[in-house]
Amino acid sequence: MPMSTHVERYVALKRGLGCSFTDQAQMLEKFSAFADRHGDEFTSSARMVAWASMASSPCRSGEWLRVARNFAIAMHAEDDRHEIPSRDVFGKVKRRRPPPHIIAAADIERIMRAALTLPPVASLTPYTYHYLFGVLAATGLRVSEAIGLFQTDVTLDGLLIRETKFHKTRLVPIDQSTRGALEEYLVLRRRIGGEDPHLYVLSTGIPPDRTSVSRAFIRLAREVGLRGDAGVHGPRLHDLRHSFAVRSLERCGGERAAIDRHMLALSTYLGHACLSDTYWYLEATPVLVRQIAAATEAFREGGAP
Repeated sequence: MPMSTHVERYVALKRGLGCSFTDQAQMLEKFSAFADRHGDEFTSSARMVAWASMASSPCRSGEWLRVARNFAIAMHAEDDRHEIPSRDVFGKVKRRRPPPHIIAAADIERIMRAALTLPPVASLTPYTYHYLFGVLAATGLRVSEAIGLFQTDVTLDGLLIRETKFHKTRLVPIDQSTRGALEEYLVLRRRIGGEDPHLYVLSTGIPPDRTSVSRAFIRLAREVGLRGDAGVHGPRLHDLRHSFAVRSLERCGGERAAIDRHMLALSTYLGHACLSDTYWYLEATPVLVRQIAAATEAFREGGAP
């Protein structure tokens, strides 16, 4: 049995248990293609290490191996001819939270304008990325939620998010300017986008996947000077969500009761299971630091905190 068949069964099992398993599935598809080229029918520790060694960094190699090793453990439970590689081949790699980058509105606009130059020229693809990045910045949606939208999910009350991280449906209200931009895109999309029901599709007539969207964003961020060469940290696609959360809090002001109400509403809007997940998205900015300083000064002088 080829490795790709084992991977298909494993991915189906994970998704049957309720896991989205998108990134892991893409990694395992790459591993199975590598193993199939060598004719492997069972997982091989040496093959997994050789495949993971091709990643861009030791940290990334450790992540690849972790995903492949979990797959090998599951396969070994069925047949002990499947080998399980050592956990620490690449050292004990601790996954660190990438530092978020709060992107200025002007820089988001630069990325959106640059998206209009993406190939194929004179096709739907550049417009899809242009409007997709705009909606991500204006709503803080997860990219998986945005690319999963159907045309019918654009309602009079907002965007209907059906496939959330926690398998719950929610309605995301949108500003009139965002609605106007979506209507502009829909006119073009319905004319040349094909029959696929998804809201965002490429010139191929199918929606982009999360990896393609992320790569396009990083490419454009480099083009406009917001990122350096490969291996240099800089703004990521997910930072649009971070930026939305922080900017919305900046506009809230410094009154404590208003902040409490705002955080509860923001958590619901972002589709978080608990409020602590929303606080994870926040990052100090000059505006927030000034608000904190003002509240601290008021407390010292005997005012309301």
